[in-house]
Amino acid sequence: MSKTILEVENVSFRYDIRQEEEIIKDVNFSVNRGEWVAIIGHNGSGKSTLAKLLVGLYTAEKGRINIANIEMNEFTKWEIRRHIGLVFQNPDNQFIGTSVQDDVAFALENMNLSYDEMIIRIDDALKTAGISELRLLDPSRLSGGEKQRVAIAGILALKPDILLLDEALVMLDPISRREIISTLQQLKTNENITVISITHDMNEAAEADRILVMKEGRIVTTGTPKQVFSNTNIKQELPIAEQLRRELIKRGRKLADEYMTEIELVKNLCK
Repeated sequence: MSKTILEVENVSFRYDIRQEEEIIKDVNFSVNRGEWVAIIGHNGSGKSTLAKLLVGLYTAEKGRINIANIEMNEFTKWEIRRHIGLVFQNPDNQFIGTSVQDDVAFALENMNLSYDEMIIRIDDALKTAGISELRLLDPSRLSGGEKQRVAIAGILALKPDILLLDEALVMLDPISRREIISTLQQLKTNENITVISITHDMNEAAEADRILVMKEGRIVTTGTPKQVFSNTNIKQELPIAEQLRRELIKRGRKLADEYMTEIELVKNLCK
């Protein structure tokens, strides 16, 4: 089985072919199965446009997108959507059913699965997302974190290879955000699901295996969180732990002169 699950080669896109300026400009990257990749960049950098290209909502003007060894085109995009699931910023936009389990079942019904197979998938998805006890509740009455878990469960029931989150955690409170990040880490580790998170939250990006930095439609930097957040040329907000490390150094505290995760910083401060 190929280790690479997603390939983007020389992809360019513009909303109006009459305009000279491209929104996405000659973008190249690949993602491995079971990898978590965060895509960051300022507003207007092309992140959300790229997300829509990856699920076939937009069609690339130039280049090639290959997911699970299937090349994206008008004839294959429906098959590709069985391999990649998109979770939106506002989970309310994804709710269809009057109960959590009905909502998770909706997409499965469109796949013409047997009733027994649907029940198994619904149970597994709810359990994996940690919301089995919510199955009979109205999703519109849930908390923000619970709603986002329902949206994730609805995608997991389809058994995708890739979970794509487009600013999916931005509306959550800090506790809910940490809980969802923990769920994503477990999915990556236990289910070998590939996670691609498009985000403004540098603390979320810091959890990824690799970060892609976009600027004006291009990928300008790629690397591990340590490499990206140690790069003084990257004009992005830093994770809280890194902001604290730099501030402590300014105030005379002796710490390693390189990026630290929250856990690494706490260990150093406790020495």
